[in-house]
Amino acid sequence: MQLTPEFDIAICGAGPVGQTLAALLIKRGIAPKRIVLIDAKTSEQAANDARTIALSYGSQQILQAAGAWPVSATAIEQIHVSRRGHFGRTLIESSAHNVPALGYVARYANILKPLGIELAKYSSELTFLRPLKVKEIDASEGPYASVTLEDGRAISAAIVVQAEGGVFSDQAPQTKHHDYQQTALIAHVKTSIPTAPRAYERFTEEGPLALLPLEDGYGLVWCSRPENAARLMALSDADFLAELQHSFGQRLGRFTSVTPRSAYALGLNAQTSALVGRSICIGNAAQTLHPVAGQGLNLGLRDAFQLAQFLSKSLEPSALQDFYKARQTDRNTTITLTSQMAQLFASSPDGSLRQTLFSSALGIIDLFKPAQTVLAEQMMFGRR
Repeated sequence: MQLTPEFDIAICGAGPVGQTLAALLIKRGIAPKRIVLIDAKTSEQAANDARTIALSYGSQQILQAAGAWPVSATAIEQIHVSRRGHFGRTLIESSAHNVPALGYVARYANILKPLGIELAKYSSELTFLRPLKVKEIDASEGPYASVTLEDGRAISAAIVVQAEGGVFSDQAPQTKHHDYQQTALIAHVKTSIPTAPRAYERFTEEGPLALLPLEDGYGLVWCSRPENAARLMALSDADFLAELQHSFGQRLGRFTSVTPRSAYALGLNAQTSALVGRSICIGNAAQTLHPVAGQGLNLGLRDAFQLAQFLSKSLEPSALQDFYKARQTDRNTTITLTSQMAQLFASSPDGSLRQTLFSSALGIIDLFKPAQTVLAEQMMFGRR
């Protein structure tokens, strides 16, 4: 019987959450040779991923602590939240909260780039296994866990971290599972008014429409019912921009161009218990969220930050149990907030009392600064 595992920590998933965890573990004294990262994608596939990601100010601090900042990103100094067809709105400004930016917008590949540079410092010791899928994890009993790979190899580790979650439509249902009956339509758009460091969250009768400042335009995340999303996907660029103009309004002038569009189904998929023996789930592997307020990756990075703190002190299952307990408040608050905001539009028709009350609440939050501070801090740092 093998008494000493090959690795201290096996990280399944080498996206931003997995790589950030590895970098933070090394910073906290875990030897690089005792860490293995496993990912199903090649490094080239990851480098070509142009998805738009919203990073909170707290996530910027985490990436900086991991040695992976600066990232090529566009700062968000203001967030404008409004309800289409109603007067209530909230404007959150970084200057009011004594931070240089509320967050940043970056392409997925650009977040990975500085992480790759940081981890490359340890390339002679750190083990990367890619492209390889994890076939099975056995972590329930014994002095170490076993990870079986698709090529038949089995590696052993004191702790296994599952950080590869995928998208909602590809996941097996977990304890908390809800299909919002919404589809997110993703693209990059340009406008006639020059890009400013302001993000927009515009709520419509079918879901949120977000415009995130990025480079020479805006990253678009447009959530709507599946049948309407299919219709929007089929439109010509000119007709699509006309529909976007109607839904968003004139605050950015004219929408002048749009890149090829993509779409994916939205849902909540979260585990009530994200740990088994010597294995723990973090990020999308533990909780896949609706993109409203852009909290998914930020919650995952907070997972990575706290897990590194616990594992740098102990590699026993008790450390995972303590980590899991420590993350419950932030995790549950964020899940509840995003889920309720998403379901409000799926279950309430336009013009309903709930919709009207929500619009009025936006105006109240704008006037009542303590409430705005709570909302801003949740978006920047999570529930602490």
